[in-house]
Amino acid sequence: MSEADRVPSPAAPPAVAATAPEEKKGKEPEREKLPPIVSAGASAPAGLDRGFKGQISAFSSVISTVNQKKEATENRSSPTHLVFPNIKNVRDLPPISLDVRQKQRISTDPLSSEIKAPVLPEPILPVQPKTMKDFLEDVEKAKSSGDWKTVYDFYLTTFDSFPELSAAFKKDASASFNTIEDSGINAKFVNAVYDALLNTPQDIQKTVLKGIINSLLQEWKGPRTKDDLRAYFILLQNPQFNNTSTYVIYAHLLRQTASLVEADHHFLAHWFKKLSQKRFKPLVERLLQFISLRLFPAKPEEFPPISKCSWWIPSASKVLALLNTANNLVHPPLIPYTDFYNSTLDHIDLMEEYHTWQSFGNSHRFSFCQYPFVISIAAKKIIIQRDSEQQMISIARQSLVDKVSRRQRPDMNMLFLNMKVRRTHLVSDSLDELTRKRADLKKKLKVTFVGEAGLDMGGLTKEWFLLLIRQIFHPDYGMFTYHKDSYCHWFSSFKCDNYSEFRLVGILMGLAVYNSITLDIRFPPCCYKKLLSPPIVPSDQNTPVGICSVTTDDLCQIMPELAHGLSELLSYEGNVEEDFYSTFQVFQEEFGIIKSYNLKPGGDKIPVTNQNRKEYVQLYIDFLLNKSIYKQFAAFYYGFHSVCASNALMLLRPEEVEILVCGSPELDMHALQRSTQYDGYAKTDLTIRYFWDVVLGFPLDLQKKLLHFTTGSDRVPVGGMADLNFKISKNETSTNWLPVAHTCFNQLCLPPYKSKKDLKQKLIIGISNSEGFGLE
Repeated sequence: MSEADRVPSPAAPPAVAATAPEEKKGKEPEREKLPPIVSAGASAPAGLDRGFKGQISAFSSVISTVNQKKEATENRSSPTHLVFPNIKNVRDLPPISLDVRQKQRISTDPLSSEIKAPVLPEPILPVQPKTMKDFLEDVEKAKSSGDWKTVYDFYLTTFDSFPELSAAFKKDASASFNTIEDSGINAKFVNAVYDALLNTPQDIQKTVLKGIINSLLQEWKGPRTKDDLRAYFILLQNPQFNNTSTYVIYAHLLRQTASLVEADHHFLAHWFKKLSQKRFKPLVERLLQFISLRLFPAKPEEFPPISKCSWWIPSASKVLALLNTANNLVHPPLIPYTDFYNSTLDHIDLMEEYHTWQSFGNSHRFSFCQYPFVISIAAKKIIIQRDSEQQMISIARQSLVDKVSRRQRPDMNMLFLNMKVRRTHLVSDSLDELTRKRADLKKKLKVTFVGEAGLDMGGLTKEWFLLLIRQIFHPDYGMFTYHKDSYCHWFSSFKCDNYSEFRLVGILMGLAVYNSITLDIRFPPCCYKKLLSPPIVPSDQNTPVGICSVTTDDLCQIMPELAHGLSELLSYEGNVEEDFYSTFQVFQEEFGIIKSYNLKPGGDKIPVTNQNRKEYVQLYIDFLLNKSIYKQFAAFYYGFHSVCASNALMLLRPEEVEILVCGSPELDMHALQRSTQYDGYAKTDLTIRYFWDVVLGFPLDLQKKLLHFTTGSDRVPVGGMADLNFKISKNETSTNWLPVAHTCFNQLCLPPYKSKKDLKQKLIIGISNSEGFGLE
């Protein structure tokens, strides 16, 4: 089963023993009993319609043993005789499920016999009350006649208990449906019932919530049945939980779902992946909103005190982890991974979360870092930057203490990683400097070009990165191969005696992340996946690094033609051995010489056949992306991690590492306009108005060229356009001149063109022909 086929456990630093939040050691405590409730007739609150506000504030008071079976039976006859108990101290009620068995890892791999839930005989199920067609007809009749009794009875019966709920929506009431690939639920029927629910009278909506409360309050003996899992699966889709007045009920549902055993989570993750995007996305948004409003409630009085419901957010986060796993089980995912980001977390103390995670891992202290998929890339950048700053300060302070202890005069330069390089020997000088100053890599970077005056206020550092990257990635240099079909670079497989320059590139990438510099590098996504394999450098030097599972999709991002050819081989319907006449061998040209490599022992004598072609393709891809470049990539890996050795890397996805290094491809020129600074111009000047009219009307490719011309990269930093510190300066020259860019300072020097047409013409010429002279 693939790596994606796992429910991600909360991420834990390797040195911390990981146990789930709230896990109880020793004998589990007995379930607390809810206090007896004295029922009192209460007028129904304003109810639960589309736009109601807090109508079920009194409804949260129904979290108790309301209306036993007898009362439910009596009330079936009429929707007008509902009696709601009045509980003033509902917020003080104990949690429903105290026997929470939070697992440190919820795996969806094939389950061992130890953790498989015992197969129980399926109980005798209630008779399926209605078909979807019957239900929809009843709803239409109720709308036209105003008599909702039949619809009321359906909802009352269906949501009365878990067995009733499962039976109502099963495709076949007599079938067991015990497989992970089919929940057995009629999804269209569930959707129809929930879509109709929000448009029914409020007593029906309250009846549904009352039934859910009764179901959640049932005493559970033994493992959950598959019908119980189906009930949780259905209830989590209930749109009523969008309303804050239902959050007390929703929280208990989340807690019970989060406390299910590993085997049950395995089923739920696979069932959720079958939902449509339209139905899946609201589940995620509902949970994110639940967490946000618990952290920053608009009306704090709506919720119990945080001390009494500290388990709300951990439970919601664990259910979100189930949905995240479900999303990763399908390709392409149901929703982008960024849809799991909770931007509310950008406003909490992230470093406290990070330090809690570092200190306690997944033990009894909850931290959002245990569930990094909810933390936005902007928030992760803050964590990495502050962690980097703390490491920089710590190392600089130690250098200062060492100097003073030896009775030497402190020098401010010792607080920085000072690079002195010659332009004519840029690569060799940079390599020598970084090798000699390996202990200073985590200090703030300052660059000096030998023979040139000037202080590095950031511009020289950026210029050093730009020049070095251009030189190293030039095809003549031979370290990387540029693939025109995919517009990216990949590691050259040529063997050499010294791989130190690959280490230099890794250090450069690490320094860029460490010093918040965006690099104009084009590596495929596979590179960043390998860079996090593993995210923390192994203590054992013999442990392979930079090796990850690769597929034809990974190869397609680098060599699309070859990937297409291998896909054709896999789908070929003829005789592979006779028609292709291939063996388990790969041929590569190295300095004009064709060399052969066996993909497996004796591969030159093993023909590729219809039976073994999958193995051949997998070995071929693994050879190209892992084995043939192992030494090159290992040097690159160690270089990067020599700078960015931090547990914060465990929070990142490969795509997020790429954004941190290279920036985001999403351009927002309106945001750039709002944040632009001016020197010699005012934003109301005619030339500036012409400029923005032209730029905002550019197609995307010209907008990218403008960004590349002025900043050295066509990508945007994680913080957005505002982080570019883009400046337009007045160039007091002839209007016959083209614009000039100072890429080291993200500055555009613009002559005062007299017409929009002239400005547009000169600007397009400048940004389209800048290669080779656009850098100053």
